[in-house]
Amino acid sequence: MRRSIQFPSEIVGMRYLTNENIPPSVVHLLRGAGHDVLSALESMAGRSDVDVLAQATSENRVLVTFDKDFGELAFGSHLPASSGVILFRMTQRGRAEEPASL
Repeated sequence: MRRSIQFPSEIVGMRYLTNENIPPSVVHLLRGAGHDVLSALESMAGRSDVDVLAQATSENRVLVTFDKDFGELAFGSHLPASSGVILFRMTQRGRAEEPASL
């Protein structure tokens, strides 16, 4: 059964950059909820983590990823308050249920 995800009104319209490892279904879900989403898979495929984080920072976007390396990279980069990283960790069972489980 597919559930509809409702975002609180105060977070609608946020700016995200989804890393290459974020499924297109999640990108579509976020865009459908009114968020401005740049997908690295669509427009930055093969770019380094440093480049992806720099792009997110320069555009005041929050980076969404499954990649734990971004935590250390973000910490070392002293990100401005308008940027950040959301790290998702899921079990194999959780991945099979995307994006309904988000």
